[in-house]
Amino acid sequence: MIEGKFYQLGYICDSIEEGIAQLRGRGMTHEPHTIEVDQPVDSPAGEVINKLRLAFVWIGDVQYELIQPVTDPLGIYANCQSNGGPLRFHQICMRIEGTWEGFLERAKAQDLPLVMWRDMGGDNLKFAYIDARSTLGHYLEYTWMTDAAWDQIRGM
Repeated sequence: MIEGKFYQLGYICDSIEEGIAQLRGRGMTHEPHTIEVDQPVDSPAGEVINKLRLAFVWIGDVQYELIQPVTDPLGIYANCQSNGGPLRFHQICMRIEGTWEGFLERAKAQDLPLVMWRDMGGDNLKFAYIDARSTLGHYLEYTWMTDAAWDQIRGM
């Protein structure tokens, strides 16, 4: 299952600061937005909380999401393969249109595992991860957001 508009590459790093340093001089035009989150997510095993440090870097029309896991109860961030460098490729992300509920139905009906998702209700950003490592070698992340939220993300 691949749908939506691609906009993001996600990388795991042991240090957000080192990850940011790797992108300096490679098209990064301003200091990235960095946050720390306690992120509750749903999974087939129930709700868990990921504790993460995140940085968002825009280079052209592509957002680079740097993820430094603090706690990773599902092991989703720990199981990406090392390439020997400080940034380890993890996922691509696409923004979907239509309804979130319709997307989740399609995601649950296809043959790749839906491993975590978050829906805070209303117009809040929603996301889901599909484990496509068996076919593509990485995760697929999907987001749903309003146009106003998209404009805010583009402004980071």
